[in-house]
Amino acid sequence: MGAIYDFGTEELKEQFLPTMAKGALIGCFGLTEPNHGSDPGSMETTARIDPDREGVYLLSGSKTWITNSPIADVLIVWAKLDGQVRGFLIERARCPPGTLETPAIKNKTGLRASITGMIHMDNVPVPKEFMFPDVEGLRGPFACLNNARYGIAWGTMGALEDCIERARDYSLSRKQFKGNPLAKYQLIQKKLADAVTDATFGLLACVQVGRLKEQGLLAPEMISMIKRQNCDRSLAHARQ
Repeated sequence: MGAIYDFGTEELKEQFLPTMAKGALIGCFGLTEPNHGSDPGSMETTARIDPDREGVYLLSGSKTWITNSPIADVLIVWAKLDGQVRGFLIERARCPPGTLETPAIKNKTGLRASITGMIHMDNVPVPKEFMFPDVEGLRGPFACLNNARYGIAWGTMGALEDCIERARDYSLSRKQFKGNPLAKYQLIQKKLADAVTDATFGLLACVQVGRLKEQGLLAPEMISMIKRQNCDRSLAHARQ
């Protein structure tokens, strides 16, 4: 949704965002490729003008490790058109048979609540109105990734809060050493206090960065810092 909101035409926003916001349409974001993960500028997915139909592009290539791709109704795909990275919206219902496949990647060890897959395109037709008109190069996908990374900074704090709640409940119910709850002992109290402190600082940092984002004062480095710090603190406490 973020890519459509930031870079789509008003027609695309009106057509897709309300339905996606209700959960009636599922979207996915296709940037990573089998041979190019950290180097998206070397992507091999291409778009070319359809020689037989006016106002249509043909997309070919593969993306991998794409959240929701096997079930997505709307696929945001970044491809090179005349050497420039451009963003395209693919509507699955419009794709002729055999042009679009989205197999699932199974047996993941993490994030099993969401389905992950690939995107295989073989001359997928995309109307020119479904190309983002005003963004070229990696600025578009990187802006979308920054929004996603900001969300991760929040999500890790949610995971840490869940760990704190579970650890607190267990330490209150578990009795040891003359029938005392583990929560009575200072070592346990310190671990819980450290976790709550880090969760509080992390959440406040997310709130402040969000306020700066709304004011147009955000620097990408801010998102990098809070994501790095919050992930580090969440992992450290979860592993205790």
